[in-house]
Amino acid sequence: MAATRPRPYTVAMTGGVAAGKSAVARHFAALGVPVLDADAAARAVVQPGQPALAEIAAAFGADSIAADGSLDRGWMRQRVFADAQQRRRLEAIVHPRVRAWIEARLDEVRAPYVLLDIPLLAETWPAYAWVDRVLLVEAPAALRRARLMQRDRIDADAAQRVLDVQASDAARRQRADDVLDNSGGEPALEAAVAALHAHYHLLAAAAEH
Repeated sequence: MAATRPRPYTVAMTGGVAAGKSAVARHFAALGVPVLDADAAARAVVQPGQPALAEIAAAFGADSIAADGSLDRGWMRQRVFADAQQRRRLEAIVHPRVRAWIEARLDEVRAPYVLLDIPLLAETWPAYAWVDRVLLVEAPAALRRARLMQRDRIDADAAQRVLDVQASDAARRQRADDVLDNSGGEPALEAAVAALHAHYHLLAAAAEH
């Protein structure tokens, strides 16, 4: 029997909403790093015909499904955003399938290391305790709130409510091996990612020996 191919060195990137994780991921991808996105996985596993969508319909009722047979995301957001019990109910359906989606694609990666973009890493720990390293992307709360207001076209109070339901900065730092301050401009971000990229190459090489 052939030996199982070891997984690539795995870096999980996380951070609060509007910390700029997507920009960081783009810079890593531009350097040739494979990026597996938990948000993309979450969308994929609730597509029509997927078991998760049927479970959601059974758990939350027919109103959770839009007229075209897809998940009614607006209805679900209103239903679960302010209700922690309902949110946990939804997460219990979706999160295990997101992890399975990520793990299946890890086995296909042919690169020294891979970046996992997992916004809710702190909230779902220890489900991802198997990763080799955790990168935390940070930005001041005031900057994140301003970015969120601009991105989602919401007022300050609504943006703050979004920030408040997430894990605290302290909880995220507890898991972090590296912290990237994303409060500067693009040149600073590009330089920071390049430095981390070189560092992760060294760590991945060392892990092979």
